[in-house]
Amino acid sequence: MIRLDKHGPIAVLTLNRPDAMNALGEPGDGEAVAAACAQINADPSIRCAILTGAGKGFSAGGNVKAMQNRTGAFGGDPATVRNGYRGNVHMIVNALFNLETPLIAAVNGAAIGLGCDVACMADIRISSDTAKFGVTFLKLGLIPGDGGAWLLPRVVGFSRACELLFTGDVIDAATALEWGLVSRVVAPDQLMPEAMALAEKISKQPPGALRLAKTLLRQGQTASYSTVMEMSAAAQALMHHTRDHEEGVAAILEKREPRFTGA
Repeated sequence: MIRLDKHGPIAVLTLNRPDAMNALGEPGDGEAVAAACAQINADPSIRCAILTGAGKGFSAGGNVKAMQNRTGAFGGDPATVRNGYRGNVHMIVNALFNLETPLIAAVNGAAIGLGCDVACMADIRISSDTAKFGVTFLKLGLIPGDGGAWLLPRVVGFSRACELLFTGDVIDAATALEWGLVSRVVAPDQLMPEAMALAEKISKQPPGALRLAKTLLRQGQTASYSTVMEMSAAAQALMHHTRDHEEGVAAILEKREPRFTGA
């Protein structure tokens, strides 16, 4: 259900269930996403990743027919369903959230429910001007079982997160841009070129420092000020003793582009 393609220092993750609008949560989905993300984390040559959807949609979220039939991830008693979320759906979002490289979500179509929350796991979101976003759990008599209640307010602010969740409204790309859910909106045929250009720009940064910078930003969302300050000092001390730091300094003094290697 997920395809991993490597383009030099850029990994492209594609949710690959187009006939079902890339619905997520089928048995085995968690393991598949976790394996792909582990492969990226273990490859120091990968400096940035892009997440997108195959076909017309990014992800329509959970499989509503499976919910109706109580099959797959939605079958069994409450304890079984709970364990299914923790061992499958949570594995999807945790793997994406904990990806060490910067992650760009290229939202090519509808991102609904779990699909919207998966997009929010990315560090940067850009979208097609035809994309739509919705946090529609309550319309199904459900709540965000995937961590969206923690993440969405951090992306769009508490008030707008409440509006999205409590109404179940589906918003267009222009509104998503206004609300800060995405950082830019482009024409459909420019989405992947735009995402690749952004990924290439990010990939020119020193890979070790880049991964540490992402870690600090993520930790800064929940850790105390003093904890982040101590982490920053320790990480910075390590960076001062890398060859990439020496290369960056030399490039500035020599008025040329740096050539970072990860050393």
